[in-house]
Amino acid sequence: MSLITTLASSAAKAARELALIDTQTKNQVLKAMARALLAENDNILKANEEDLLAARNAGLSEAMLDRLTLTPERIAAMASGIDTIVELDDPVGQRRELGRRPNGIQISKLRVPLGVVCMIYEARPNVTADAAALCFKSGNAVILRGGKEALNSSLAIAKVLHKVLQEFKLPTALVSVVPDPDRALMLELLQQRDYIDLVIPRGGEGLINFVSDNSKIPVIQHFKGVCHLYVDRDADVEKALNLLLNGKTQRTGVCNALEGLLVHKDIAKVWLPIAAQALADKGVKINADEKAAPFFDQATVLTEDEFGQEYLNLEIAVRQVDSLADAMEHIARFGSHHTEVICTESQQAAQQFQQGVDASVVMVNASSRFSDGSELGLGAEIGIATTKLHAYGPMGLESLTTEKFLVNGTGQTRD
Repeated sequence: MSLITTLASSAAKAARELALIDTQTKNQVLKAMARALLAENDNILKANEEDLLAARNAGLSEAMLDRLTLTPERIAAMASGIDTIVELDDPVGQRRELGRRPNGIQISKLRVPLGVVCMIYEARPNVTADAAALCFKSGNAVILRGGKEALNSSLAIAKVLHKVLQEFKLPTALVSVVPDPDRALMLELLQQRDYIDLVIPRGGEGLINFVSDNSKIPVIQHFKGVCHLYVDRDADVEKALNLLLNGKTQRTGVCNALEGLLVHKDIAKVWLPIAAQALADKGVKINADEKAAPFFDQATVLTEDEFGQEYLNLEIAVRQVDSLADAMEHIARFGSHHTEVICTESQQAAQQFQQGVDASVVMVNASSRFSDGSELGLGAEIGIATTKLHAYGPMGLESLTTEKFLVNGTGQTRD
């Protein structure tokens, strides 16, 4: 039996054991994991420094380096996320009554774990802790295949979590990190349909397409984040500026950062000069259509097919639109079903935008940076699903479960 098959089969066996553990015990384990991450802060940072040194030598982009970097604050945030998961209701075991059929059989549905979840991701070591905690609370084993850029960090985090599992006499196979980043091993992992129930890739377009094209296991895509802010004709000028600056410049290398700005023509002459100065002060590079470009110094004029880019740095695409309908049409063509924002004081426009825009998160007068599992009350997220089966948007505990039918009868048979 190969390394990957052994790893996957061990995870499946561990998941069956976890399914029998009560919520109180799961919460105790999670609390211990959070404390252990804080206690092992120095060892995790040391491993992360090795990854960062190799990444800098390899010439990784600033956005990738930002995602890869761990700090004491980010480790504390990982631990805090686990503590938040502890406080959330356990979806496993929740029962939904569907009623009694005319023949007397009683129908209900019971929420159960998926089984084994495989996470495939790039330079995001925090995913190791987030995914482990979410999967554990929801009753699933998790196999983590990170990129080579974050391997030392991920192994260091997993080592901490394994120590806690051992203290509670639980199998370490509940949290497995593939120790070799060889793509051939990832390809083998994607064939393990006898043991793995769901694959969730998080990363660049190339990774997502490779996983989707080669997996024999169901895939939920965490695709790129081409997020837009639409400034409506009835927008509050100050609100719109704050949403733009926070969404674009607060942290650029993340999938919920703004990549596109759409401005209604009726407010463009008043608002765009203000926005142009604010973006210039932040050092943001401007790409714009012919109508919006004159409001900026040294804007690069985009052709129609050059919109829809995920910049992941201080760069944004700007377009002036004639109407709300035009803004929604642009989003339909160039968005990535991740997060879309409207700034408006018109209730009618807000309602139309939220109802008509096809994205996993649609916001009114709130920063795109809130499109995050922890910010939306999920504790943490295992990914943001930009496809619709079976989850859409930030995936928390409930998204890592499903329902099975329970049928209770008194000896009924079918005619």
